[in-house]
Amino acid sequence: MENKKKFYMTTAIAYTSGKPHIGNTYEIVLADAIARYKRSQGYDVFFQTGTDEHGQKIELKAEEAGVTPKQFVDDVAGTIKNIWDLMNTSYDKFIRTTDEYHEKEVQKIFKKLYEKGDIYKGYYEGMYCTPCESFFTESQLVDGKCPDCGREVQPAKEEAYFFKMSKYADRLIEHINTHPEFIQPVSRKNEMMNNFLLPGLQDLCVSRTSFKWGIPVDFDPKHVVYVWLDALTNYITGIGYHCDGESEELFNKNWPADLHLIGKDIIRFHTIYWPIFLMALDLPLPKQIFGHPWLLQGDGKMSKSKGNVLYADELVDFFGVDAVRYFVLHEMPFENDGVISWELMVERMNSDLANTLGNLVNRTVSMTNKYFGGVVTDKHVAEEVDEDLKAVTEKTPKLVEEKMDELRVADAITEIFNLFKRCNKYIDETTPWVLAKDEEKKDRLETVLYNLIMSIQEGAKLLSSFMPETSEKILSQLGDGHVTEKPEILFARLDLNEVMEKVEKLHPAVQEEEKEENENVIDLEAKPEITYDDFAKLQFQVGEIIACEEVKKSKKLLCSQVKIGSQVRQILSGIKANYSAKDMVGKKVMVVTNLKPAKLAGMMSEGMILCAEDESGNLSLMVPEKDMPAGAKIC
Repeated sequence: MENKKKFYMTTAIAYTSGKPHIGNTYEIVLADAIARYKRSQGYDVFFQTGTDEHGQKIELKAEEAGVTPKQFVDDVAGTIKNIWDLMNTSYDKFIRTTDEYHEKEVQKIFKKLYEKGDIYKGYYEGMYCTPCESFFTESQLVDGKCPDCGREVQPAKEEAYFFKMSKYADRLIEHINTHPEFIQPVSRKNEMMNNFLLPGLQDLCVSRTSFKWGIPVDFDPKHVVYVWLDALTNYITGIGYHCDGESEELFNKNWPADLHLIGKDIIRFHTIYWPIFLMALDLPLPKQIFGHPWLLQGDGKMSKSKGNVLYADELVDFFGVDAVRYFVLHEMPFENDGVISWELMVERMNSDLANTLGNLVNRTVSMTNKYFGGVVTDKHVAEEVDEDLKAVTEKTPKLVEEKMDELRVADAITEIFNLFKRCNKYIDETTPWVLAKDEEKKDRLETVLYNLIMSIQEGAKLLSSFMPETSEKILSQLGDGHVTEKPEILFARLDLNEVMEKVEKLHPAVQEEEKEENENVIDLEAKPEITYDDFAKLQFQVGEIIACEEVKKSKKLLCSQVKIGSQVRQILSGIKANYSAKDMVGKKVMVVTNLKPAKLAGMMSEGMILCAEDESGNLSLMVPEKDMPAGAKIC
């Protein structure tokens, strides 16, 4: 018997700081769809997921909860596993970084790299972000805050072990350049090369002494292994890697991984740190790392502090498992962030699931029972319209395969639903209810229904990777030419108002927050309308403030030297109550550059820096969202 081709894939391990929201849950559903599809293609799949359970953040949360860190992570890891199971995900291994075998292997890996000279002792001094468990230099901060999450950072200095990243940087750059499939999508690859690798890598802190909840460095126990060396190695320890002896058969069979599926926010750790760790261990690199986008609630990233978190179990209570699976898989673009909301869920439930799919199956089963007692055969009374349906049916598996090979899962589902839409159109084109009125058209009617059943069957088989329960329900109703006596309702239409009323009862605090947000607006008295020609007379450009000082004769004014293109202009602004002169230097601002110069407090002002103002008179500079060159046109 021919051996199946192996396919080892992993998700990032979920951090046990709390219950995962639907954005976190998306990744395990996406991974499951890929794993199921690979199995359907004949691959021997090993699919690993799990939980990341060490670190200062966990230690602090456990202290707040009045429990030990182990009790805390046991509870959260159980919740995560329950949600993964609720979403019908078919993982083969669930690893926890508190598993004894993992902790022991991490200690051995750390010691091996230390003895090899890749890890050395020093001390770290920099800015530390507790939520991200990452150190940064001042230059890496964005507006003085963490460049990854935007939160406050604190100065920290402590003894630590470091990994010599630069030793392997050139080798990694060469690997990325010679393996274009290694980092996907390409935009993530470009980001890693341009922002981190090419400017030069700093050595990485791989131990901590300021907290205890971690894996102890066995030869220096006041240190615990820092989170990324601990967490990333799960991909090899979970399948039986042993750095000081013979690894287990599962590792020998499956490594290197065929796919690491991760969120785009941790792409740096997986495409730079992880490959370098593997090089140091003399292990081959994973074949592909895919950094998927985020699933956002409304127009922002989900966060408990914002009160905009949606959880998988709540959504399942409203819509069912497969409807939630369909939504998160179908609504996520390949490269850009997707959006989820209760309203959009209801719309997709009604249009795609209840109407396009559910109604199609219901009508087909009902008509086959009504006109032929539930059994039809191909009478070969064909018409031209049949060929188009058959052509779509035949090409859909190939289209799905092409999309899945590129990990374009949303596009693969769209192709399947295009087949279902074509089936609905076929019903409208052939009008079975009209054919049924003419006894001479009976064989044509039977052929039509047979064609429908075969096409829906093909679509349902393809759907099994994405909506396994729905696929099974459809196939159980449609055999080869026969149907069940009674159609099963796959998806019921929902009333949006009723759903939103239930949501309000479920999350009254969130609704109140939304109400408060709506109240936090300002309505201004409208000025007379202007034409575009009036607006076009104004010239707006990005200016960079290169120097700023207080105007001594004024309580309100700051005097800024603003670089605009190759020129430097002096602009006075009444913003001293909100900004210090020191704060202004280095900022990119929006400037009206063709305003007639004016003398203020005895000094000439050659333009206007624009600000927003609230009802209390507080000002906020208008700044470009992305870094733009001084002088860039604002239009």
